Amino acid sequence: MRATVRDVASRAGVSPKTVSNVVNGTVPVSPATRERVERAIAELDYVPNFSARGLRNGRSGMIALALPDLDTAYSSEIAHHVVQAAEARGLSVQIEETRGEAEGEQRLLSRARAQLVDGLILNPIRLETSAVQPDVALPPVVLIGEVDQPIADHVWVDNVAAVRDLTALLIGHGHRRIAVLGGLPTESARLRLAGHAEALAAASLPRDRELIIAAEWHPRGGAEALSAWLVSHPAPDAVICLTDSMAIGALHALWSAGLRVPEDVSLVGYDDIAEAAYLVPPLTTIGFDRSEFAGTAMAMLVERIADPGRPIRSVTVPYRVVERESVRSR
Repeated sequence: MRATVRDVASRAGVSPKTVSNVVNGTVPVSPATRERVERAIAELDYVPNFSARGLRNGRSGMIALALPDLDTAYSSEIAHHVVQAAEARGLSVQIEETRGEAEGEQRLLSRARAQLVDGLILNPIRLETSAVQPDVALPPVVLIGEVDQPIADHVWVDNVAAVRDLTALLIGHGHRRIAVLGGLPTESARLRLAGHAEALAAASLPRDRELIIAAEWHPRGGAEALSAWLVSHPAPDAVICLTDSMAIGALHALWSAGLRVPEDVSLVGYDDIAEAAYLVPPLTTIGFDRSEFAGTAMAMLVERIADPGRPIRSVTVPYRVVERESVRSR
């Protein structure tokens, strides 16, 4: 017969409620107790009955993750860690692509309000076009990324400080004409450009609008935009790519133009995707702990599902400047 929660409780020497707390992840459990319960679950091959649980508490055991563009290495890594964090709590994940459009976000919010999913982790790209607005009745939702709407929980990395530090690193290596690739009307780009401007101001360097290059945030976009720009502009000292995916394209564009990295132009990115360490040369970039980021968002969503009236929180996950061989002093 299929093992029950009472069987697991008996094997672990705890109450059925404690087993539920471990499975659902809604109440803190001591590491020793969690280990006993998880060992009992494995020994008994216990599988939570989400259908029965849903009938009792109106929950599906499913949460949704909505990202603007699934066709990027960064999105793939974030989705991987969110799925892992959900599985640790006995939850399943429905992954959606919004393309940064409010309609896609609205559809998912409606699905959550109808209890087809228990909650939503959402990555909007613009505050003004996001479906998460003060006059909207929200289901349990956590925002990830740069759009911060005070009516919803939020997890992010301080983009302003990160790019300020990245720009300061290049200035410290003697670079003065520092181009930025990826200037688009998104909140991420706005904040990262603000960090770049702050570092220039701190070093008493002028901000040259000609060095801000619009580009789509993928390798082809980075390659095409930088190649076109180099036709009519002298090579900069360095290029800050607002994502590592653009940096991959930028590396190709510089090579095609006969420019060497880092001998002629230093190149940096943002995100520290897995491929960044294996480019030639390895890419200097901004990194952060994906597991911590996803785990924090998942914990906040589970808490919001359990207690919809709890105070709104915003959590900043630490970043680090990852120095590799794509930067050289002038």
